[in-house]
Amino acid sequence: MGADSAGVGGYYIERRADSKVFVNGEFIIGFTTSFRMGQLLRYGFCPPKPTEGKDIFEYMVTDFVDAVRNRLKSGGFAATKDGEESGGTFLVGYRGRLFNVQNDYQVAEQFGDYAACGCGQDIALGSMFSTKGKPTEERIRTALEAAEEYNAGVRGPFNILKLGG
Repeated sequence: MGADSAGVGGYYIERRADSKVFVNGEFIIGFTTSFRMGQLLRYGFCPPKPTEGKDIFEYMVTDFVDAVRNRLKSGGFAATKDGEESGGTFLVGYRGRLFNVQNDYQVAEQFGDYAACGCGQDIALGSMFSTKGKPTEERIRTALEAAEEYNAGVRGPFNILKLGG
């Protein structure tokens, strides 16, 4: 999983030293939306262990998201407007699968072996599609470089991590 280093607010952009992609136990997480949200998921968030025999998607939709919601609330990040709670958007790699947790806490698992989130998402997805068959790290780096080239909110340096390395 890879991420850029941009923190963007309106017309302001800064390169951040704190990474938007990190490993938390068995999970690899990459986020957009807010560095505060990412910090809460990285530090002090302990994903629950799945119940033996429980489907992984069901686990992500229920136990994992419930734990995320609790962490974002206790950290002062979750918001409620017109009775609807919202958090932020992030990708989660877990047990060889890739999930996209949306702002409303829905969990998406797309067909294929890649996903993207953030302001450079469309460009990165196009790049990932066009580089099928190449080594994974090369595909991720190329996608990030393409997003930096064509999106004003994406900046290096890039961080690319994998579970177990």
